[in-house]
Amino acid sequence: MKHISILIPNEAVMASVVDPHTLFKGVNGFLEMAGKPALFKVQLVGLTKQVKLTNGQFSVHTDALLNDVRKTDLIIIPAFGGDLKKSVQNNKDFVPWIIKHYRKGTEVASLCIGAFLLASTGLLNGKECSSHWLTADLFREMYPEVNLVDGRIVTEQQGLYSSGGATSYWSLLLHLVEKYAGREMTIMASKIFALEIDRKSQSPFAMFNGQKKHEDEPIKLAQEFIESNVAEKILVEELADGILKDDLKKPHTIHRWNIYNG
Repeated sequence: MKHISILIPNEAVMASVVDPHTLFKGVNGFLEMAGKPALFKVQLVGLTKQVKLTNGQFSVHTDALLNDVRKTDLIIIPAFGGDLKKSVQNNKDFVPWIIKHYRKGTEVASLCIGAFLLASTGLLNGKECSSHWLTADLFREMYPEVNLVDGRIVTEQQGLYSSGGATSYWSLLLHLVEKYAGREMTIMASKIFALEIDRKSQSPFAMFNGQKKHEDEPIKLAQEFIESNVAEKILVEELADGILKDDLKKPHTIHRWNIYNG
């Protein structure tokens, strides 16, 4: 039986705690319905017996305290919110425990911006990592030695896993189910939970935030126009016209547009 430890950090996002718990417990149910033994022992693991989340609106009652877990096969780090620098600091007591178990052969998976806590262990230095596209600049600032892969939903290197933003972590969870329980069970889980299987990229969901650090002014104008009209269906002609109108408001750019247009 595979032992899965879902950590309950301070400021954890409730859904990213409940969803992996539901999926792995659900796979156990599917196996038992097929006359097979359950595969996963799933535990919620924290620093205290009770962890209050969302300003006290929810409470999670952990199954085990951190130091009670002597051996585990997979550690899952949920997403967490708040000021991310402070949140990492508030959860620093998890770090040596994660490192210790990883060095003993435990695999570690972060969901969404749970990647910040995983990166704080130093285990990702020199390796690839996925996280939420919205926090990419901050991640690179805090962890310059980690190769953040913007568009990819799932990364896997040397027993370390990470996922893209928000609910794209379901793709990583299905990936882990396939690794431990096989393809057939993964397809079953994807159908029961109505999940798209084998999705590879979060790029279609990303806006231009964090992608404007370049000197191409017309491209920046195009990005700003799209962001300002994100609810509209934009034709290429409308985009070009919008860029021209915005740019002509800037006196120092009139000459450049005259050159572009002959």
